[in-house]
Amino acid sequence: MASSLWMSAIAIALMAAATMMTRLGGYWLMAHVPLTRRVRRMVEALPGSVVIATVVPIAVQGGVPAMLAIAAAVFAMVVRRNELLAIAIGVVIAAAARSVGL
Repeated sequence: MASSLWMSAIAIALMAAATMMTRLGGYWLMAHVPLTRRVRRMVEALPGSVVIATVVPIAVQGGVPAMLAIAAAVFAMVVRRNELLAIAIGVVIAAAARSVGL
């Protein structure tokens, strides 16, 4: 029991170190890249790309309920600009779609 706790703690510490090194490496690398107009546009587009890369597989795997929930959340976000409300609406739509058998 105690050894599994230590192994878990070591695994968490190693993952935290890897994350930190990745972030620091990115800052170091970008310090050596000239920020041209093209590079600046690419860097500004990255957050949206990460969101899309995360959401699309979830939508495909989740089927119709997930797609409806994502569409409702996006619509709520565009209309109300409230992240918490958009998440709540997405969850409710997903639950409703699944409850009717979609």
